[in-house]
Amino acid sequence: MTRLGEREIRADSIIYFPRGLVGLEDKREFSLLPIREGDSPFLLLQCTTDPGLGLLVADPYSFLDDYDVKIENPERKVLKVENIRQLAVLVTVTIPQDKPEDTTLNLQGPIVINTETKIGLQVPQTEAGYPTHFHPIGA
Repeated sequence: MTRLGEREIRADSIIYFPRGLVGLEDKREFSLLPIREGDSPFLLLQCTTDPGLGLLVADPYSFLDDYDVKIENPERKVLKVENIRQLAVLVTVTIPQDKPEDTTLNLQGPIVINTETKIGLQVPQTEAGYPTHFHPIGA
């Protein structure tokens, strides 16, 4: 069971977060689920051990061409990065109830996933000056 109803999650699709996520350090296993069929930039990062925990995430490059995520060597080692093309970058999304026009993206805490090793990390971007509440709609 997930926040999207019954979904089957294959074992080979589980992404392991060795450090958890900010505020959810004890949650380590997640899977990415499409919100709907088609070409939506939005996905659900569903915790596989807690069916009630799913975070709405999005591809930031669908909204912002020049978003630049810095990944230092310690993070690269944890992610087991051999090639930058292995990495997918996602950001968390907040949609206020009854106010979808006030949707924001958290550009300060991107989630970086090695799509080959299925290892993920949240990599805070404190130096970049990115906002935690970027308004992609009507900006």
